[in-house]
Amino acid sequence: MQNDLKYLKLLSNQFPTRQSAYTEIINLEAILNLPCATEHFMSDIHGELEAFTHIHNNCSGVIRELANKVFGDSLSKQERADLCTLIYYPDEKLALLKKSGALGSAWYDSTLKNLCNLARVLSDLYTRSHVRKKLPEDYGYIIDELLHVSLGSDSAHHHYHERIVESIIATGAADDFIRSMARLIKRLAVTRLHVVGDVYDRGPRPDRIMDELMAYDNVDIQWGNHDVAWMGAAAGSEVCMAQVVRTCVHYNTLDVLESSYGVSLRELALFADATYEHELGIHRLEKAINAILFKLMEQAIARHPDWQMDDRCLLGKINLEAGTVRIDGRDWPLSSRDFPTLDPEHPSELSEGERRVVDGLAAAFADSDRLHRHMQFMYDHGSVYKVCNGRLLFHGCVPLDKDGEFSVVVSAGKKLRGKSYLDHVDRMARRAWTTGEQRALDWMWYLWCGAHSPLSGRTMKTFERAYVADKSTWAEPQDPYFDLSRDERVASRVLIEFGLDPSSAHIVNGHTPVHEVDGDTPIRAGGRLLVIDGGFCSAYHKTTGIAGYTLIADSNGLRLKAHRPFMGVEAALEGNQDIASAHVQVIDNRNDNPVKVAETDDGKSIRQQIEDLSQLLGAYRSGILSEHGK
Repeated sequence: MQNDLKYLKLLSNQFPTRQSAYTEIINLEAILNLPCATEHFMSDIHGELEAFTHIHNNCSGVIRELANKVFGDSLSKQERADLCTLIYYPDEKLALLKKSGALGSAWYDSTLKNLCNLARVLSDLYTRSHVRKKLPEDYGYIIDELLHVSLGSDSAHHHYHERIVESIIATGAADDFIRSMARLIKRLAVTRLHVVGDVYDRGPRPDRIMDELMAYDNVDIQWGNHDVAWMGAAAGSEVCMAQVVRTCVHYNTLDVLESSYGVSLRELALFADATYEHELGIHRLEKAINAILFKLMEQAIARHPDWQMDDRCLLGKINLEAGTVRIDGRDWPLSSRDFPTLDPEHPSELSEGERRVVDGLAAAFADSDRLHRHMQFMYDHGSVYKVCNGRLLFHGCVPLDKDGEFSVVVSAGKKLRGKSYLDHVDRMARRAWTTGEQRALDWMWYLWCGAHSPLSGRTMKTFERAYVADKSTWAEPQDPYFDLSRDERVASRVLIEFGLDPSSAHIVNGHTPVHEVDGDTPIRAGGRLLVIDGGFCSAYHKTTGIAGYTLIADSNGLRLKAHRPFMGVEAALEGNQDIASAHVQVIDNRNDNPVKVAETDDGKSIRQQIEDLSQLLGAYRSGILSEHGK
């Protein structure tokens, strides 16, 4: 009781009178009855900036759907497409229209009013206080005025607002105002963005994607295995640094390291040229970083016998004279015998030259302020998993054994499984960043590729893919989760483990491309599991048949959208080419009974606030507390 009274005294500082408490309760009760906000889910962006920016701008078609709904009877299909492209790319579209001579007072007048109409429809979904927080600082007052009047009415207010529009055009502020309106519409169209892992690797500009995410006002990230390798590298893990460099070399995205993050590879390049032979099929630079990576991997594995990864230590099983490597009791021909730094007696030891390279990389990663800002954002806004509004979000898997039970994973003598294991690896990742202790840093590499990593869930065959030509050795066994989770009973068990009701909740995963061309489906386990690997990476389009999936959750339920490949910004500007949805699959149809804020996590929080305020009112009425704002 004493603690309750202390809390009520603190609450009374914010609501010092009965009237202020009544007013807030009325406001909160009203909010509970508003439609729930729109959430946007995407995954596996993999550095593909243009496709990400476009899907982020068009909110997976939400803005186009709204434009069709609002202007279906008043604007042509071409006019609606022009308006949407203007919202997606206001700077570029305005420049194109200006060059063609299409801009004039009449165009500005109709465009500004159309943008206001769209923003007004969206603002009706929220409280005025929420909308004001989204308003751009410049023009905020003017936009607020325009949002709360019908421009089609015949009243004094109508003429007042008509004059505002005329003044915007006459003063030459229309272009800037359009940019502000476009930004507001995108902010209101989607309230929260969920990125279910893998911003990094393969594509050329993950850094620019991070810049865009940092500029967004409501985003969370469920770390992917590609992300965690960069996080580990920035935290100081040498093996993660080698992995990041190796990936950039392999996918020819060295500019990400050198130009975007200022990590020089000159020492590595000089060492590679002086040490390795030129061979077709594998570059000297890749040979050099491969050897460093495999040695650092084996050192980490030796420090962690609990991982049971001795079968990944292959350097000591190389027979250079015979040109073979022994894997699972069989000798396989090597595609290269160029291992000049390999000491058969001490296969995992770095040579002096390799140590200089690693020390140089460590200094460069440590000195990259931009990389550290991006990784700090990853930590501040990210986690291994997230439970949100009846949905369990994680990138890869919850490790299972072949019988569908949660796998037991041992860490420092502790047996962990299910949710407790995912909580453990989340703590280890944060400890790596905050303390830099070796054990935690090693775990960052395990999260990248460990068989029981919830971010990866497969045994990676990096060595075999680099040096063994026989592709039968390349197969990477996956955690049973990926097959067993298609069973509704297994998916339900996972949801229950994380405190969710399997009759209504959903798992949302990324990580695994859906091969729609082969008849695969992203909706699994009787609708309990949704796989939204974004398919942004263009290399996958031929094998998957589409450009991936995104998910929209709003008051009407859940909609899974399959996308066709993005044709580029130029096509979007000149021909209004959107990322068209190949098809839309409705998971939950709530058109007859729209989801309200009361049914969301925010609703639970609001009801608790109402309960607290009701107790405060009771304290005022009974005289336990005195009003002090009169």
